[in-house]
Amino acid sequence: MKTVGIIGANGYTGSELVRLLSFHPNVELSFLFSRSNAGVKISEIYPDLDSVCEMVLTDQVQEVDVLFLCLPHKESQNWLQQNMISEETLIIDLGNDFRLEGKCGNRDFIYGLPEVNKAQLIHSKSIANPGCFATAIQLALLPLAKNRDLAEVYTTGITGSTGAGVKLQPTTHFTNRNNNISAYKTLTHQHVEEILQQLNSFNGKEVKLNFVPWRGDFTRGIFTSSTVKTDMELSEIYKLYQEFYKYEPFVKVSETPIDLKQVVNTNRCVINIEKEGDVIVVHSAIDNLLKGASGQAVQNMNIALGWEENLGLGLKPVAF
Repeated sequence: MKTVGIIGANGYTGSELVRLLSFHPNVELSFLFSRSNAGVKISEIYPDLDSVCEMVLTDQVQEVDVLFLCLPHKESQNWLQQNMISEETLIIDLGNDFRLEGKCGNRDFIYGLPEVNKAQLIHSKSIANPGCFATAIQLALLPLAKNRDLAEVYTTGITGSTGAGVKLQPTTHFTNRNNNISAYKTLTHQHVEEILQQLNSFNGKEVKLNFVPWRGDFTRGIFTSSTVKTDMELSEIYKLYQEFYKYEPFVKVSETPIDLKQVVNTNRCVINIEKEGDVIVVHSAIDNLLKGASGQAVQNMNIALGWEENLGLGLKPVAF
């Protein structure tokens, strides 16, 4: 049994970790850290955790075997510099501080996309969890990159409002988001560099990614569509993808159309491919809070500690 602490447990990704880890057979939650809500029960903030977890949030840190950092982007580095954490503690950062520059003191963070970095994650003590859009887009394109079949990619992706975090903003307010969609960070999204870091290393040459993200009028999920030119036949492409993900428990390559409800409340990614002429469109769907964040963090913990990869992640999608 491993002890676990969560820094930033009062946010969406932190509360999802509480939900997942409360049912994980090999861990025990030791503390839930929050400066802004210290002294408050987590179930008072998130009623869905009532009877699941009645722990009180604290502003005190204890020594644990596993520490999850669920802080706003660019805050994990500062937090680690201000707090002494044992070198034996497994740290999994859900922010973007270490995805590109994976160094903090004596720690070298491994990029935690299990489908490509599993060998490096085993016994790792420092893991940088990938971004949500980055996960969906990479899983859609990595088989083509490995086949050296990427040059220029045009991707659109739509995400639920939880992707913006728990703090209320004008674009996450119900009156703005409901019955509405809008583009944001067109061609400049912060995940582009993260995605290209992986695709370029597989592709052997520079990939140009043109990414247009959209805000959706729903709470959870990401659906992306990536357009690529290729001379390969559709049957060859499916064979390539099925071979690439043959041993990956959370990636499903589907020859029938996919939708968000297949993945919401799961750690799964589903992929579908369509082709017309020399153009293919690769669709991928994930739950942004699970495979795009907390679920993948648990998956990374399982791998690093030598446990079954899907331990504690046997989640069924909400179909209706």
